[in-house]
Amino acid sequence: MDRRDFVKAGAAAALGGVTLSDALPLRASTPSSDALRIGVIGCGGRGTGAAVQALSTNQDVKLVAMADAFPDRVESSFRNLMDTAEDSWSGGVDLTPRIDVPEERRFAGFDAYQKVLPLVDVVILATPPGFRPMHFRAAVEAGKHVFMEKPVATDAPGVRSVLETAAMAEERKLNVVVGLQRRYQTVYREWVDRIRAGMIGEVILGRVYWNDGGVWVRERQAEQTEMEYQMRNWYYFTWLCGDHIVEQHIHNLDVANWVLGDSHPVRAQGQGGRLVRTGPDHGQIFDHHMVEFEYEGGGRLLSQCRHMPNTARRVSEAFHGTNGTAPRPGEIVSASGHVLFRHDTEGDPNPYQVEHDELFAAIAAGEFRYADGERGARASMTAILGRMATYSGQVVEWEEALASQLSLMPSRYAWDAPPPVLPDGNGRYPVPVPGVSQVF
Repeated sequence: MDRRDFVKAGAAAALGGVTLSDALPLRASTPSSDALRIGVIGCGGRGTGAAVQALSTNQDVKLVAMADAFPDRVESSFRNLMDTAEDSWSGGVDLTPRIDVPEERRFAGFDAYQKVLPLVDVVILATPPGFRPMHFRAAVEAGKHVFMEKPVATDAPGVRSVLETAAMAEERKLNVVVGLQRRYQTVYREWVDRIRAGMIGEVILGRVYWNDGGVWVRERQAEQTEMEYQMRNWYYFTWLCGDHIVEQHIHNLDVANWVLGDSHPVRAQGQGGRLVRTGPDHGQIFDHHMVEFEYEGGGRLLSQCRHMPNTARRVSEAFHGTNGTAPRPGEIVSASGHVLFRHDTEGDPNPYQVEHDELFAAIAAGEFRYADGERGARASMTAILGRMATYSGQVVEWEEALASQLSLMPSRYAWDAPPPVLPDGNGRYPVPVPGVSQVF
């Protein structure tokens, strides 16, 4: 089966009894080409960067459609793509012939994603993560191969939806890559392989960190509805972001799951709160979390994440075993202190690019190689479990957390719709209180 037949087979499976000839009118506005047609849903910085990486692969590809809730984000992303297509960001290669997104294929609004899917073979999902379960389900049902950013959900119902969709994608042999790029990074691949092969013995303790100064804040504008304000400032609202333990620390937690046999913790307990980011422009999320995770068999993981300016920065992982330690990515030391392995990262490829190189090579070859959806959901749920523990101040069991029926998402998606959380008369949002807040 060649690449074009592989793409068509995926589409046919998704369409059920509808024949490919029946589907052709949906694709009539797409340029005639044997190139893999790419669509981007979510045109912020990460979506724009992922588009450049997809266009920079060695395969025959073309960007043909773009979508975002906000029209200005679609236009700014398109301009950035065109402006940078010839510069060093794209490796000095002129990518402009691979960009074919006229105005009529640049869509905006909550339903914009639906207009992209019929036009493409591969879709990049890079909206705020609260929307990921809905967009992932639509993409797989439409028979599309998927690159989606992490996390893949912000609550347990969303994780369960992603698990269902991931199984559907695997059944239909649709490649899915999740943007947990350490899984595609040479130093991590070699390091984790050696740890899992027993170089430090049985792993008994892990330590993972995402401690830094924090991210942007976008000021409220007078004409914005509450829905627009929250979506513009999405990082500070749990329904959209998941809190920074979910949005960023997921990378480190995923490495721990990977080292510990591609498993997940069985329970968690911890603490967190707001000490520095306390203004109304910081929404409802914490600025620090400290969690202890317990894995099957008794292994422990100590997790720190902090967003506080002018504090010590550390974004890393370390593991301790019965015969030695792995004190940092790319290094393994024996119990007696001898260096057993040290990886020189000079010359290693960019893992953000490798994700796309491997995904598009598989699709172009007509092969099903990547099914990241389940482990992306597992990593997302690990982070959500940690958030549940810090928000509640309770010991939270994995199975209980995964079964939670508490949805963080709005009942209606529209600019005049009320978001799930609203400010009080002073413009402040309700912040979780350990010992009081309910997380189920």
